Amino acid sequence: MLTIFEQLSGLKVNFHKSMLTGVNVSASWLTEATSTLHCRVGSLPFVYLGLRIGGDDRRLEFWTHVVDRIVTRLSGWKSRFLSLGHRLILLKNVMSSLPVYFLSFFKALAGIISSIESIF
Repeated sequence: MLTIFEQLSGLKVNFHKSMLTGVNVSASWLTEATSTLHCRVGSLPFVYLGLRIGGDDRRLEFWTHVVDRIVTRLSGWKSRFLSLGHRLILLKNVMSSLPVYFLSFFKALAGIISSIESIF
């Protein structure tokens, strides 16, 4: 199926970067499939396009990754060359997109939303 996709689209699948993760699949079948495809065996949870897949979004540990990313991005923005007003505009326009991206996929706890707002 993947070779048909490659022929029709003209794209190539990079199996060295690919990962096969099984849910309710035997480990022997998963090992055999990954050796056939020449890719890695993955496990849950994993990160896909910056989103953590396979975790429980009702638990606080799931959201610590999001809060940590916001804090690390903000730590580099303590610029002395920007006025307070410019920093506020930068925060509202740029940094608010990061939690919106995560919140478009997962429903956050009320405590997480308040902690993100307090960081801003």
